[in-house]
Amino acid sequence: MKTAKPFKFFLITYLWSWLLWAPFVLAGMGLYSMEEDLYASISFPVLMLGAFGPAVGALFCVYNESGREGLKLFVRSFLSLRFGWKVWAAIFLLIPLANIIVWYIPELFGHERLTMLLPGIYVFPVYWLIMVFLGGGQEEIGWRGYVLPILETKYGLWYGNIILGFFWAFWHVPLYFVSGHMQEYLPFLPFLAGCVGMSFFYSWIMKASGGKPLSAMIAHGTINAFIPVFPTIIMETDVFQTRFWLHEFLFLIVGSIFLLSCWKKQMQKSK
Repeated sequence: MKTAKPFKFFLITYLWSWLLWAPFVLAGMGLYSMEEDLYASISFPVLMLGAFGPAVGALFCVYNESGREGLKLFVRSFLSLRFGWKVWAAIFLLIPLANIIVWYIPELFGHERLTMLLPGIYVFPVYWLIMVFLGGGQEEIGWRGYVLPILETKYGLWYGNIILGFFWAFWHVPLYFVSGHMQEYLPFLPFLAGCVGMSFFYSWIMKASGGKPLSAMIAHGTINAFIPVFPTIIMETDVFQTRFWLHEFLFLIVGSIFLLSCWKKQMQKSK
């Protein structure tokens, strides 16, 4: 078995995603001309394919390090739903509660209510499944499923997750230049803070579930799925995103608290 190298994973992840996103980035910056019909027909599937960069990086590295048998074991690690009640409660109680809180609080200070962006709540179950497997959750095949344990082993619990949070946030940077993509509405500073905070939170999710990476996929997909139900983003570029700032820094605080509990357990075991 070869030694795991996080640099190789990040290189493949970034290359896969950024190369696929490049034509739309260049078009958004006005450096490349693309017909509107062509743009409309291929942008969604190609951008989504690019979002599988972390998964591609993980599968490549696992195969390169452990061969076919190692790859089979890696895939099987995603098949268990036995997370324990604490993980399910964190996913389906804490995540929506945090979303509702930051969605509602600005109304107390005179902000206009943001209405649900889905056509109806009846589509939420299908939308949730899409978010888990195609709309963000699939990133966890690489982020938490592969590289997180390597970074935590090499750099420690806190620094490992901070490093991952930074790589995760900067991986999204090209999407800021894609015309019409939701990323262009998100100020980067709170987004970066949120990525670090969610890295802390997902690390706890992984450990509390017994190292089952499907738990991180479901947590990530659930956070994304609730965005249009209790919106924290105003789909405009010239406004202050109050709810988004609150949401991201709330998760930085919540994630820090959850990771602190993991750190305390590590310290107790090391005594």
